[in-house]
Amino acid sequence: MSQHLARAMDELHRKVLLLGGMIEEAIARAMTALTRRDGALARQVIDNDSAIDRMEVEVEEECLKVLALHQPMARDLRMVVAILKMNNDLERVGDLAANIAKQAAVVASRPELAIPLDYGPMAAAACSMLKQALDALVNADAVLASQVCADDDLLDAMRRQATRTVEQAIREHPDRGEELMALASVARHLERIGDMATNVAEDVIYMVTGEIVRHRTGQPPSG
Repeated sequence: MSQHLARAMDELHRKVLLLGGMIEEAIARAMTALTRRDGALARQVIDNDSAIDRMEVEVEEECLKVLALHQPMARDLRMVVAILKMNNDLERVGDLAANIAKQAAVVASRPELAIPLDYGPMAAAACSMLKQALDALVNADAVLASQVCADDDLLDAMRRQATRTVEQAIREHPDRGEELMALASVARHLERIGDMATNVAEDVIYMVTGEIVRHRTGQPPSG
């Protein structure tokens, strides 16, 4: 690899990790807005989504510049292709964080309703999957990426349990349907974050091994 290509790849790596960090912060702030019933914080998360969108565009432009100027081969080419794909998934996670913040704003605008629902473990699981997927990218670790794919089933089960809890609450409090449906949406958004983290992990496996595993997640990579 030439020194120019190495510097370009390092810059690309830096930018996609910066995007990932911005998104992790957005999720954390959206969940804080939900648990604290903080409408002002929710609006900040929504407003900041445009900064995530701009960074997504920067990453895409950096990928295209590397392809045009350096014509990478083999693993370097796979890395650029993988980052192009995961860049889109990361931007979608940013949108999901903004969507959670929108639901948090709805909940904050209504009188508090006590129901046995704690999104802490589910949010922690989704954020852990995303963080591990990004760690797998940093370390070119296909085994860790494969574990992220396997963990998606747990998050799906947590979403189903949350949905059942919300459905029961709607039966008991039919007059509070709007905020309860907002809570159901949060569960779906957290599940989708896990799906996007799985997509990123699959792209890492492709980057490291050259294998396409999206149709057989949960199996360890062979390379």
